[in-house]
Amino acid sequence: MKSVRLSGTRPNEALLISGRKQRGHDALPFKIVTGHGVFVMPIFSKATRLTLAMQEAEVIEDCYTQQGLTLAVQAVIAFKVGDDHESIAAAARRFQGDQSQMSTLVGRIFSGHLRSIIGSMTVEAIIREQQTLADAIVDASKTEMARIGLAVDSLQISSIDDKGVGYIRALAAPHQARVNQEAKVAQAAADQASAMAQQESMRHQAEYARQTAIAQAEYQAEIDQAQQTAAQAGPLAAARAQQDVLVERSIVAQKNAELRQAELIAEVVRPAEAEAERIRTLARAQADATKLSAEAAAAQDRIALDQLLIQQLPEMLRAAAQGLQGANVTVLDGAEGLNSAVASLAAQGLTMLETIRTGLRTEPDTVVTALNGKANAAPPAA
Repeated sequence: MKSVRLSGTRPNEALLISGRKQRGHDALPFKIVTGHGVFVMPIFSKATRLTLAMQEAEVIEDCYTQQGLTLAVQAVIAFKVGDDHESIAAAARRFQGDQSQMSTLVGRIFSGHLRSIIGSMTVEAIIREQQTLADAIVDASKTEMARIGLAVDSLQISSIDDKGVGYIRALAAPHQARVNQEAKVAQAAADQASAMAQQESMRHQAEYARQTAIAQAEYQAEIDQAQQTAAQAGPLAAARAQQDVLVERSIVAQKNAELRQAELIAEVVRPAEAEAERIRTLARAQADATKLSAEAAAAQDRIALDQLLIQQLPEMLRAAAQGLQGANVTVLDGAEGLNSAVASLAAQGLTMLETIRTGLRTEPDTVVTALNGKANAAPPAA
């Protein structure tokens, strides 16, 4: 009879081969194969599969707390057969015939531990420390679970209910009120922030609209200015051309005027200046001649006057001496007194001469007439 080769085992299962006597004192009544395939002889051997996949067990239990309150507790346990051969062998002995019994047995085990641990806790501790409760239940069940070849992956408390007593609701009321208040405050703050954000957004939109309007106005002004510049370009060019023509004409006219001025200077001014210089030269010569003639005449007059004065001086001195003839003159100090008197008379004569000379310089005609009159007068009686 030919042997039949079975397909290899999946990662989440183990093959249990039984029917052939295993060797060894502690040999199992079956062979465990994981991770590979194996040949099985029909009739002599039998192969069954044991799942190693994760499974769930649900526990719903009424538990009494330390305060005597009844709580309906619901929990979910995630478990599986252990990966080592000892755990697989222990699970195979108990569940090889009916593997569905695993969840039932696990639920019963955890129900007992759940009632025991909750009975030692208050409602407040159970509500507040659910993870501590779950860890305590798992730790309490590890020994029993290992004995049947199972390992617990996690335990989650899905619900706790006081069965309508309202104790849990009362415990939650202050917290709920605080939460509601904080929620209202948070909502008010959120509304305020939203309003402020909306106002800020409106301000930004208004500012953007204003800047856009300003930019559009500036663009339009530039366009209008460009259009006006383009429209004025033709007339401005014509005006500039006309202005250039006028400037050129003005330059030509100025050149012509300068040329005519040069011609007039050459034709009129230069001859007139030459004639004026000639006339000025003649006038200066004539003036110099007249001045020399006047000076000569004045010199002749002074000479004549000096001669007339010299001629009249003895007569004047004689007249002065005659005035002294009948006078009693007392001469003091002898000869010195006489010399002094004579010197005084001489000084008077000199003073008279100087007075006449001064008069000749200031009023020559009057002095000359006076002298001539004296010269023509009869001599005084002796």
